[in-house]
Amino acid sequence: MNIRHRRAVTAAAAVGLLPLLAACSGDDAPAGTTSSSPTGDAPLSGTVTLVTHDSFALSDGLLESFEQETGLEVEQVAAGDAGTLVNQLVLTADSPLGDVVFGVDNTFASRAVEAGVFEPYTPADLDPSVTALVGEGLEGLTPIDQGDVCLNVDTAWFDAEGVEPPSTFEDLLDPAYRDLTVVANPATSSPGFAMLLATVAAFGEDGFEQYWTDLGANGLKVTEGWSDAYYVDFSGAGEGGQRPVVLSYATSPAFTVTEDGDATTTAALLGTCFRQVEFAGVLAGTDNPEGAKALVDFLASADVQADVPANMYMYPADATVELPAEWAQFAPQADEPFDVAPADVAAHRDEWIQQWTTAVIG
Repeated sequence: MNIRHRRAVTAAAAVGLLPLLAACSGDDAPAGTTSSSPTGDAPLSGTVTLVTHDSFALSDGLLESFEQETGLEVEQVAAGDAGTLVNQLVLTADSPLGDVVFGVDNTFASRAVEAGVFEPYTPADLDPSVTALVGEGLEGLTPIDQGDVCLNVDTAWFDAEGVEPPSTFEDLLDPAYRDLTVVANPATSSPGFAMLLATVAAFGEDGFEQYWTDLGANGLKVTEGWSDAYYVDFSGAGEGGQRPVVLSYATSPAFTVTEDGDATTTAALLGTCFRQVEFAGVLAGTDNPEGAKALVDFLASADVQADVPANMYMYPADATVELPAEWAQFAPQADEPFDVAPADVAAHRDEWIQQWTTAVIG
């Protein structure tokens, strides 16, 4: 079995050290290397610090080619899961961790916008499919990838046990699925918060808390982040996990394809999906604003968009980019994902997380 998924990147420092880091100034430019800025006003130079979640990854040589073409030097800082990333950005808004951030998604972005984390910037000539992903109140951020957060099942486990797998949120309340499900905490995980929002959309503001209470009573396990849920607890990841239902992505089954390529051993439950969009943005207070804009332009470029599926296992934001052939068979997106307006997310995030915590953690 060939299992790959959103992988962690070790970079610069652990989360606890992030507040000690600051964006580097243009005085650190490599000697003799300059390039034009996105606006053509001044040459590019110096160091640009890219702050990301742990799952940021590009093919070898791609980021290096950007550095060679521009004369910029890119330093990377990984800040944990997207929820942790946003928390760090908000806490350090007056002394930013870097110049550009990638990985703030539509479930957490409004919080960062309200905290003044970003300097609005939009690359020129984005495809309409990209700009269509920018929700109200998130203008000035640039969509880089998108994908559906959904429950996944280990179909091989269910086949071996002779049990019909669940297909809906409601199914998971059946005692037949007791102690089989693991999800990530919405207070610390963007996929976890995406599932919380999906249940708000599915059961309403007055009904989602009871759903989570009932799910908790049926043996739900909660982890702090997606990686632990998928790689430690999920039986379908090939790492010894014991739970055959996990919160993951609609693309995940494309990375559990059998060696002959004819089948996959997992499946996404497309009736449980929330569409996640991940953004890049220039951080307010950057010491290298032109370099930061150039890096955002690069992340939105055709080369990076084409690289997204194989390395970050999400759909590129640009719908014109050709996808891997197996995605059509094993990683389709939901026809009607659940949705909650960004304004509602901004207004009720803390309230809904507190209700979830009361229902599940106690």
